[in-house]
Parts: sequence; C-alpha cells; structure tokens
Amino acid sequence: MMNLIDYLPTIPDFPKPGIMFKDISPLLADKDAFSHAMSELHRLSLQTPFDYILGIESRGFIFASALAQISNKGLIMARKPNKLPTETYSEFYGLEYGQDYLEVQQNIIPQKAKILLMDDVLATGGTITAAASLVNKAGAQVAGALVLLEITELLGRKKLSEAHIETQSLIEI
Repeated sequence: MMNLIDYLPTIPDFPKPGIMFKDISPLLADKDAFSHAMSELHRLSLQTPFDYILGIESRGFIFASALAQISNKGLIMARKPNKLPTETYSEFYGLEYGQDYLEVQQNIIPQKAKILLMDDVLATGGTITAAASLVNKAGAQVAGALVLLEITELLGRKKLSEAHIETQSLIEI
C-alpha cells in the first residue's frame, strides 16, 4: 500500500511564521500517488449519498474536479469574493492563519440537492463550515465533507461535528 503522507512534505513558517504547511504539490506531480489518492477518496465518497460535489477554492477544486469526473457528478465551486459573475451567497470564515469569505452562485445549487463538500485539508474547520452555510442558504442539504488530509490537533472535525457535518479524511496527522 502506498503511503501518501510521503508525498506531503511539511513547509515550516508558510504562509506565515508558526504555520506548518503541508504541500500537496509532490502528490499531484506523481501520477501514481495522485491516482491512488483519488481512488481512495472515491472509495470513501461511496459511503455518502450525494448529488453534487462542492469544491472549495483553491486546492479543493483539484480533488473535487477529479472526484466529480470519477463519480459522474456535477461540480459546484465555492470561490473567494468577486470571482463569480452572477448573484452570490457569501459567508465569512476564519482560517488557521487569517480570515476570508466564500461565495457560491445563487442559481447553481438545486434546492434539496445533497452536496458533498470537498477540500484538500481540514485544519480548524472554518472553511468547510462556511461552505456548509452556503449550501444551507441555497436550500440544499450538506451530505458530508471529504478531505485529503486532516490535521487532528487543530480540532476541525470537532467543529464540523458540532455543526452536524459528517466528515471523512483520507489521511490524518
């Protein structure tokens, strides 16, 4: 079995001092590691019935796009502010190293659809919680959340659990 953590080096003090950043670039660059990661993420996704995948900007797009193609599901983008051309729902969130907003187009998420939230890393849970709020504002349902990597010491899963978001991660550190 391939050990995917070997393809996720830690970069200290990026993007700010005190942050231990996990770089996904080597995993993406290695076709076997990326293929294995996507196969395993697909396997995990089969445990959650969903209609669409919502990818969270920016690195969440990579995994969500690949999973949408493998799963034959539609892809919805949660973007940073002012990147979408039509009316949006917006939600503020805090990150491990700052704060920002996410937006989704108001006309893109079908009401009552089951939406699987996808990002590359679960740290504090702020980004995924904001994405869930956007889904709720659109009148759809959060089916769950799926991430490549979970940094357990930051307690993001606890935050998501308190928000009733069932979460799966491929790798926990």
